[in-house]
Amino acid sequence: MTEQRCYFWHVTTDIATGARGRTRKAILDAAIRVLATEPTASLGQIADAADVGRTTLHRYFPERAGLLAALTQEAAVRLTDAAVRARLDEGPGLPALLRACQECLRLGDLLTLVFTEVVSLDACGDEDGFSRSLDAACARGLADGTLDARLTQEWVQGTLWSSLYLAWSELRAGTAPPHQVLSQLLLVVEKALAAPA
Repeated sequence: MTEQRCYFWHVTTDIATGARGRTRKAILDAAIRVLATEPTASLGQIADAADVGRTTLHRYFPERAGLLAALTQEAAVRLTDAAVRARLDEGPGLPALLRACQECLRLGDLLTLVFTEVVSLDACGDEDGFSRSLDAACARGLADGTLDARLTQEWVQGTLWSSLYLAWSELRAGTAPPHQVLSQLLLVVEKALAAPA
């Protein structure tokens, strides 16, 4: 009987933890959407967008600073996942960077938070994640001859982020279909960074 009660307690605890995790994710997703449009939005606006009460939001994030810290951690996780999906650590440098462009574009409104510095890449602290993988891919591309050796690593990354900014701006504005934006992004990055034939 005791074992059954313990088992039941663990099941209800897991359910509560799952529900808590889903609520936290809903708040973070809403914060990304809202802050991408209005960086100074209040916690109340974010609660409304997450479809939770303000009291519920304050239970998770009593202050704005806590929410921003959580968004920074979430950005690090999503960027690291993008690096994994792009296989940034595999193969020649240029194709790895082109795959990274494609995966970064899928981050959606999170890119706006990075570009507007609501979330700082430096503050993400992902030395073992996206930043490290991107640095390694750039260095690899300059060494393996797929990237133009006349460029510095800083110029390679600057070109990459500038092109992503333009592509994401077009997607948000709806000025071109997603497949066209992606093909133009990859074309521009490849032409700008590839080693001369």
